[in-house]
Amino acid sequence: MQSTNIKRMDIFGKAVLDYQNGNLPEDIITYSSLDEEALIPTSYLFRSFKEMPEIEQKALQSCKGDVLDIGCGAGSHSLYLQEKGHAVVALDNSKGAIETCRLRGVKHTVHSNILDYSGQKFDTLLLLMNGIGLAGNLADLSQFLSHLKLLLRETGQILLDSSDIIYMFDPDEDGGYWIPAKEHYYGEVEFTMHYKDLKGIPFKWLYIDFNTLQLNTSSIGLSCELVSEGEHYDYLARLTLA
Repeated sequence: MQSTNIKRMDIFGKAVLDYQNGNLPEDIITYSSLDEEALIPTSYLFRSFKEMPEIEQKALQSCKGDVLDIGCGAGSHSLYLQEKGHAVVALDNSKGAIETCRLRGVKHTVHSNILDYSGQKFDTLLLLMNGIGLAGNLADLSQFLSHLKLLLRETGQILLDSSDIIYMFDPDEDGGYWIPAKEHYYGEVEFTMHYKDLKGIPFKWLYIDFNTLQLNTSSIGLSCELVSEGEHYDYLARLTLA
């Protein structure tokens, strides 16, 4: 049972800093509005290129030019790209994550919400580990992508991965899926993170199927290409200026 005096803070940042500094790190526990509980091993956030899923490897190998790593976490993607000669800016809203990136050797970091970041333009915007989830919900996706367009050079690209979480719902007799009646898109999920005796503030996250992504990008002048599909409803997409 969780303590009644649980503190609220930067859960993710605390976890990765503990791991980086050897301060008795533990797994992050997430609870979702889908009644799911999951563990995120802190060590997984420090994985090497060889340990990454194939879709992540494909995305990193598809990067070009100057890269903005959005939601950079512990910096594993930024470090790989930096080693390959890319000029990388690692951006995250977690102060602890940015400090971890610096300690690991990421040269250029920004502590900011992506929607508050502007100025420089990039050849590649990278949103991995379902980074498009930062949009929060489907209604805000167009605004989110419109902001990303402002950060994109004319011949640039947005690389993102996501998952169609339809598999989490029960199949019906017709071979489809039974989704409880509700006002919102089924890929909108609310999460709460716990780490040690700490509890984070609940946040919204978006999982989006490729067809819905494609519909929402065309309406704001972006082309959407399916680059690769994973083994479990996940995919990698490339967005470019139409």
